[in-house]
Amino acid sequence: MSQRNLTELTWREARAAGGDGIALLPIGSQEQHAAHLPLGTDTLLAEAVVDRALALLAAGDRPPRVVRLPTLPYGHSPHHLFAAAVSLSADTLAAVLGDILDSLLTSGYRRIMVVNGHGGNDEIMRLAVKRFALRADVSAAACSYWTVTAGTAGEVERPAATPGHAGWFETSLMLAAHPGLVRTPVSARPPVEPPPLFDKPPYPGLTTERHGEWERVGGATDDASEADADTGGRLLDDRATGLARAIRAFDAATGPAGAEDPDPAPR
Repeated sequence: MSQRNLTELTWREARAAGGDGIALLPIGSQEQHAAHLPLGTDTLLAEAVVDRALALLAAGDRPPRVVRLPTLPYGHSPHHLFAAAVSLSADTLAAVLGDILDSLLTSGYRRIMVVNGHGGNDEIMRLAVKRFALRADVSAAACSYWTVTAGTAGEVERPAATPGHAGWFETSLMLAAHPGLVRTPVSARPPVEPPPLFDKPPYPGLTTERHGEWERVGGATDDASEADADTGGRLLDDRATGLARAIRAFDAATGPAGAEDPDPAPR
């Protein structure tokens, strides 16, 4: 079997799977997503993309061996506590990820991939993976699901609103993946003056934060009223295909076969 859930394995099976398998850890968050999306949106979308990516790989030839871990449902979300969130500090999230990675290493895994669903986790996750590979003889990878695209949804992409927060992108994905959890109708976000700095930084490439911005804009980065399920399905499929290709490429680059399979696309 090419894909298994760690939760369902015995310890001997888990040890054996670590010999040539990739341990895959999805991570998300529990935080406000405006008035129309649930707190678990980031966790649910990370899982939806991972589900579809693994299904694509399972349907192809010579699928990579993947052991999927339970999703870590909490992330770094202090900027959403003005409404509601369950947040870990940056130090705590880094420590939790470090402990999980070290546990996997001790349990026999030498190839590990983290797939993230929340922007506030991204820098912490990438640093945790880098530190892990410095201290241990492992191959590790990390990505946020919206960054691994397949280029198949170009005509519906809106880079300025991707990934955003509780806006057009996430709402479209949720309408495709979990329509029953989207509170409708989705109201248009009224214009906010001055524009929030995280939405329109004063200079390209400049990361800017201003106290109270999230509460002032009502918890969303952009207008979600034009989101729709068909667009969300195309965006979701594109990210799933991109993640499947990323997993296959990581497997080809780090597995026993080395560079025997230069084509990262699922077949």
